[in-house]
Amino acid sequence: MPQSLSNILIHLIWSTKDRHPWLNLGIRDKTHAFLAGSVRQLDCETYRVGGVADHVHLAVRLSRTLSLADLVKEVKTASGKWLKEQDPALTGFHWQQGYGAFSVGISQKETLLRYIDTQ
Repeated sequence: MPQSLSNILIHLIWSTKDRHPWLNLGIRDKTHAFLAGSVRQLDCETYRVGGVADHVHLAVRLSRTLSLADLVKEVKTASGKWLKEQDPALTGFHWQQGYGAFSVGISQKETLLRYIDTQ
């Protein structure tokens, strides 16, 4: 078989450090858009990004050439730097160290997207 295929749907969740509510309504949508773009730049597909003031949820298709740990590391690093540049009030921003990652069957994709939409 000369090609490799994968379709791995992951629900990612991570919080701001100490669950501080950094992601207020003024920056939340922009942050979600930045996270989606960061995921796409790593050759993964972003199905949905959502969340509230102290955490984010992402539904992504993991690239077959990238580890989950590398995806999260790259996205959190890039978005953390970006957030600190958006407003002087965000210079103390940090994501928590860890994250949650859960595999989701493709038959549950729409349920996951609805769940993220209602955060």
